[in-house]
Amino acid sequence: MRPRIVVTGIGCVTPLGTTPDQLWENLVASKSGVGRTTLFDASNFPTNIAAEVRDWSIAEVGEDASEWENRGRHTRFAAGAAKQAVEDSGVLGTVEPVRFGVYLGAGEGQQDFFRFSEMMAAAVQGGDLDMKAFVGKGLELLDPVAELEQEPNMPVGYLAGMFNAQGPNVNCLTACAASSQAIGEATEIIRRGEADVMLSGGAHSMIHPFGVTGFNLLTALSERNDEPERASRPFDLNRDGFVLGEGAAMVVLEEYEHARARGAQIYSEILGYGTTADAFRITDTHPEGRGATSCINMALADAKKNTDEIDYINAHGTSTAVNDKVETLAIRQAFGEFADKIPVSSTKSMTGHLIAAAGATELIISLQAMRNNVVPPTINYETPDPNCDLDYVPNTARDHECKTILSNSFGFGGQNITLIAGQV
Repeated sequence: MRPRIVVTGIGCVTPLGTTPDQLWENLVASKSGVGRTTLFDASNFPTNIAAEVRDWSIAEVGEDASEWENRGRHTRFAAGAAKQAVEDSGVLGTVEPVRFGVYLGAGEGQQDFFRFSEMMAAAVQGGDLDMKAFVGKGLELLDPVAELEQEPNMPVGYLAGMFNAQGPNVNCLTACAASSQAIGEATEIIRRGEADVMLSGGAHSMIHPFGVTGFNLLTALSERNDEPERASRPFDLNRDGFVLGEGAAMVVLEEYEHARARGAQIYSEILGYGTTADAFRITDTHPEGRGATSCINMALADAKKNTDEIDYINAHGTSTAVNDKVETLAIRQAFGEFADKIPVSSTKSMTGHLIAAAGATELIISLQAMRNNVVPPTINYETPDPNCDLDYVPNTARDHECKTILSNSFGFGGQNITLIAGQV
């Protein structure tokens, strides 16, 4: 009999709330975390709205802000969410350091676009690209510490040091599926007996000129700039792309007997983990939803759950034309006749898309739905799309018994992750 893995702590720093309780309160009130972009001047970009973490400092979790000011934005978010989750769990002092690991799905921090622009300007003064001038300007301008700090592996290293977690230490970056994959893989590490406790989740901040340019070129971002709070509209006929967000979310995963022995609070049990690839195109979901469907089926099999035993689905639901249509199809293919009976919502309609941090954030939201027996809504749902015909819990939260939840994360590159959690 394989070990049971439970969640004993949660924490988050998001555009819609910088604690799990604050996030949940705003979600059930159908509020939006989207506004004008302030992290850089986006006035000349096709998209100048974003879901930013505003008015938050790492001092709010008891850290000395001056010690963190030169560390990456994503690292500060990760540390804030992790401090909440570890304190919430009460696990420190109850686990051997070598049996305590960290597995994140973290992306990069803020890219230094403006110094890079100066480097490019110096390199093309003669008309052709002068690589010597480019490198020379870079050596003159770039801050080596800042360049190091924006790397995606930095948060996992800092978190290990913060909590003396000497066990497995890994970061994966599988686009929008990253933090869900991290949680699934961390679960497997404990199942294999390689650790008793894992801190897992993700962090990301792509609200910078490079990030926005890339997603605009992919035509993935909403250009509903005149109505920021109404821009993210998953499954709605008039959706035109997602809203870029940022933040971090963390959970403490623990072997059940270890948690029970110390009298820990338990939010839920991680029952199922599915991971597949579309094996199709780098930026396109397979039109028949083959990867997403098989991922859901794999998670159901891992959880030993039938299709009539899922009470709520937190959808990937990006608000792009293709994703929402294909995810709907995948849910129908996986759940058959029961697809119409399961409430489905995309909380990205309120939080924006936190990219690598999205999956962990949405798992925490789903755990809150389970704890409160309330399903969060999909806001801005106004005009039904014939290709998106499930119960999307439009605009208003709904009382609904949630014993078992399913959360989807489908990333660019064709990475698919499904997590299933249930009451203990």
